[in-house]
Amino acid sequence: MAKATKKQALGRGLSALLKDTTDNNSVAKAVVGSIIEIDVETIEVNPYQPRTSFDEESLGELASSIKELGVIQPITVRKVEDSFQLVSGERRFRASKLIGNKTIPAYIRIANDQEMLEMALVENIQRKNLDPIEVALSYQRLIDEIMLTQDQMSVRVGKKRSTISNYLRLLKLDPIIQTGIRDGFISMGHGRTLVSIEEKEKQLKYYKKILSESLSVRQTEKLISNNESSSKKIKKVINTDFFENDIKRMTQKLKMGVKVSLKTKNKGSVLISFNNIEEYNKIIKKLTSDK
Repeated sequence: MAKATKKQALGRGLSALLKDTTDNNSVAKAVVGSIIEIDVETIEVNPYQPRTSFDEESLGELASSIKELGVIQPITVRKVEDSFQLVSGERRFRASKLIGNKTIPAYIRIANDQEMLEMALVENIQRKNLDPIEVALSYQRLIDEIMLTQDQMSVRVGKKRSTISNYLRLLKLDPIIQTGIRDGFISMGHGRTLVSIEEKEKQLKYYKKILSESLSVRQTEKLISNNESSSKKIKKVINTDFFENDIKRMTQKLKMGVKVSLKTKNKGSVLISFNNIEEYNKIIKKLTSDK
């Protein structure tokens, strides 16, 4: 039988979302807002848990700590019929079961499915040592499934909107590169640099170079900046479609080859080729003639 203990205050963050809601379940109402000892066998894992893997070594270390000091921070659960469903604290829950604990301290609340998902995602984002792709995926689920805007997410998780945008942009990377970030082969800084390239094939080319040459983020930025800026310059030189009619007219009038080279959108040069001084004089004569 679960026994209520003295109510404890939770810190900000996830607790800001733990607002009591109304429900007809009188048992749940009686313990909402309290921290009680719950039989671990009556607790179901959160079906909305965005976290897909748990480091066994880290879990073992937590289990050892719980064995010595107990569960310092209670888990959070919601009442579901005759059992409880985990909202947050799955590592503490798993570690407690690992060392054979029969009960675990838990904060009780009532929440619907959407609140469960939102709380699980926000709690996941606020964890330490979370890989950037997992954070990005949690942000994306808040957008897709909870219908939050980036501004609303900024308030929910206490992060700047620009920070959220940077994480979300990582999802534009090729899946192989995303896996590389998750596995720690490259950093989020590398990812932010690579995402500036739209073509997935080019992303992978630079990704392989980063790995093979152990490039730092700064070296990667320099490499991409040099290569891509050169590529853009070449494209600008040959992109003369807008001036095609004028080039034809000048070529017909001068009887000489004419080229237009663009340095920026509205800046460039006109190149007129000649093979000898006679041709040069003819060009000058035609350009200065009133006819």
